[in-house]
Amino acid sequence: MRRQKRDMNDRAFDRGYQAGVSGRSSDFCPHNADEHRQNWLSGWREGRSDQWDGLTGISAVQRTRIH
Repeated sequence: MRRQKRDMNDRAFDRGYQAGVSGRSSDFCPHNADEHRQNWLSGWREGRSDQWDGLTGISAVQRTRIH
């Protein structure tokens, strides 16, 4: 059975989360489409929040799989 590709919005959120946890700026958002950009920024905000709360490393990776 073939594995389906994940939704682009989910991927944008996950990549934004990873960028936020790693401390990168929101200016590095690679998306131009409004919907994908919004999902990336939402993930980035959540990632920054988790970074400030001390979630890094394995705990941050596990958090991305929840969404």
